[in-house]
Amino acid sequence: MNDTADLWSAPFRGMSPVRARITIPGSKSVTNRALILAAIADSPSLLRKPLHSRDSALMIAGLKALGVGIVQTPNGDLLIHPAPLFGPAHIDVGNAGTVMRFLPPLASMAKGIIYFDGDPRSHERPLGPVIAAMESLGVSIEHGNRYALPLTINADGQLKGGEVEVDASSSSQFVSALLLVAPAMKDGLVVRHIGKSLPSAPHIEMTIQMLREVGVSVKVVANGEKKEWHVSPTVMHGREITIEPDLSNAAPFMGAAMICGGSVTITDWPQSTTQPGDQLRTILADMGADINFDKTTTGSNLSISGTGQIHGIDVDLHDVGELTPSIAALAVLADSPSSLRGIAHLRLHETDRLAAITREINALGGNIVEEEGALHITPAPLHGGTFHTYEDHRLATAGAMIGLRVEGIKVENIATTQKTLPDFPGAWTSLLEGEK
Repeated sequence: MNDTADLWSAPFRGMSPVRARITIPGSKSVTNRALILAAIADSPSLLRKPLHSRDSALMIAGLKALGVGIVQTPNGDLLIHPAPLFGPAHIDVGNAGTVMRFLPPLASMAKGIIYFDGDPRSHERPLGPVIAAMESLGVSIEHGNRYALPLTINADGQLKGGEVEVDASSSSQFVSALLLVAPAMKDGLVVRHIGKSLPSAPHIEMTIQMLREVGVSVKVVANGEKKEWHVSPTVMHGREITIEPDLSNAAPFMGAAMICGGSVTITDWPQSTTQPGDQLRTILADMGADINFDKTTTGSNLSISGTGQIHGIDVDLHDVGELTPSIAALAVLADSPSSLRGIAHLRLHETDRLAAITREINALGGNIVEEEGALHITPAPLHGGTFHTYEDHRLATAGAMIGLRVEGIKVENIATTQKTLPDFPGAWTSLLEGEK
């Protein structure tokens, strides 16, 4: 935990309605997947409106270290020029799940020694299933039998493919990491999930859709929780893609309309998307918000209106776990109890999110009972205090949300929001100042 110099006073608003129009930066999930696919295409790609944040910067730096040419244009777009991948290279994954899981399979196609390391928390986050899958495909990896970071890949430039089994019950990213590079394997790849459950399945659907958009054949075979993905070898061509806004990052801004009353419009909400954040429309409506999805021939905007009254909810967030901190922040201000279920996998994210949410909100006077895979929230009077974030961007935005209604909230290390939001404090201030 950081000292008082790193405390940010969350703006207090009470029940003064907000009126704002917000543009959310590009999706981290889409940006980093698009970067991987562009790196193994046979021609240049152009990414329009990509996210510029710590996670995407780490991905870009990692790809450059492997020899990929990436140029940022004056308006922020990215030009990606594929090139033969090579080492030696040292790649810093920070604490970015997509970087620590997507780049090692790609680096296995390079020639040379590739060293991976990251923030201290990255050493604790699960990576073993990806490492084991690559080893089963013949990749030489040094990890001290820990199956975790730091690690060194001794790559020979060949990854033939075949069949792999992976237990993705702790992260869907294990499957996406293998699927993204599968088209570049000589024999393609069959990925077989052998775990008991599969969290955040919409993110796998996102990966499949993006592969199919560049002409890759992906066949999905499902038998209950057991799933297989068959990817055919494909020469992918470079393309131009416009990155969707990050809908999960819309959650705190949408929540402000419910906490304070008033309305917030999120511009350019995609009419059709695989992003899990799209489920905010249903979840927040169930908690009392009025949602208006305005589709036009040129685009679509989503408006959310609230009265300041929030209803409790009993909901399974297994597929949309990243929304949990924001939903919890709303639930503690609701008029009835809530239960957030199916979220045991959040204990393995940037921090143990269930323990962190419980600890920080209860320290403010809240009443949360924590189970292995659930949070049971009974609204209680809250008071001011320090909201620690454990270097977790979604904890930081949750603290800001609570601060709208509870005076005297100080959020530790608000800068951690730069992981997926370039300037959250500035955007939050714009929200509270309203439309210009």
